[in-house]
Amino acid sequence: QVQLTESGGGLVQAGGSLRLSCAASGRTLTFYTMAWFRQAPGKEREFVSAIRWTWDNRVYADSVKGRFTISRDVAKNTIYLQMNSLKPEDTAIYYCTSRLGDMATIASAYVYWGQGTQVTVSS
Repeated sequence: QVQLTESGGGLVQAGGSLRLSCAASGRTLTFYTMAWFRQAPGKEREFVSAIRWTWDNRVYADSVKGRFTISRDVAKNTIYLQMNSLKPEDTAIYYCTSRLGDMATIASAYVYWGQGTQVTVSS
């Protein structure tokens, strides 16, 4: 089992930046994919970005491409989501998640989830 703990959310003005962190424990992540999803009130959980732990392959949703950057620190067993040029429509609870195997962009493909961290972007 993989335990995931997110941090770094908060309130920011449009155009600002935030960096989310997700610390993983419980398993060696060699063959895992780590990802970020988000869920706004009244909406379904949507894919944001994913990274293959070992090979550092990355994928982004079109809505965040060029503004968000996913990365990982192998020594700290932590992934990050650097969010720049934030927009009010980025407001959501952001969840860290993981799965064994290839990257996927649907929530049901992921097994382990963190508790989420709130990101609010004011206009």
